[in-house]
Amino acid sequence: MQKLYTGLAWTVAGAVVVQAAAIAFAFGGMLNLVSEGGVVDKALLESFQAAGVGEMGFLIHGLVGGIVIPLVALVLLVVSFFVRVRGAKLWAAITFGLVALQVTLGFSITDVPYLGLIHGANALAVVAAASIAALRARAGRPATAADAPVADEGATTDAVAA
Repeated sequence: MQKLYTGLAWTVAGAVVVQAAAIAFAFGGMLNLVSEGGVVDKALLESFQAAGVGEMGFLIHGLVGGIVIPLVALVLLVVSFFVRVRGAKLWAAITFGLVALQVTLGFSITDVPYLGLIHGANALAVVAAASIAALRARAGRPATAADAPVADEGATTDAVAA
């Protein structure tokens, strides 16, 4: 189960890298279209027929960011409850929360374009959290009952709290 957890965490981090590559490809394609004399306007965007280099990058970015990463992050969170590694649940929850914020920011960019600044920075936070989750699970020792604090041997159940 620990290997599955680690694999899922690395998948989230790797998918964010795919996201960056896809949006760079799409943006480069749009710049190429404009430099060749093309026009990017509302009619082009609504027709879904840009037929330019990089157009597929927007589709990849949308599918991976809107479906794949959230599903993998959710599975990571569920699996974290079955992994015996200290901090697994915490880092899976942080990763899932950052992914939820990322999706919200991504869908809100059309209304508030400045959210794109936070969207890009949050992508780095998603990579960092997922990487920390993977590294802690791979290098971490399992959480056991031995990790519990040791009670004072001199204390008894009859002791009165001061």
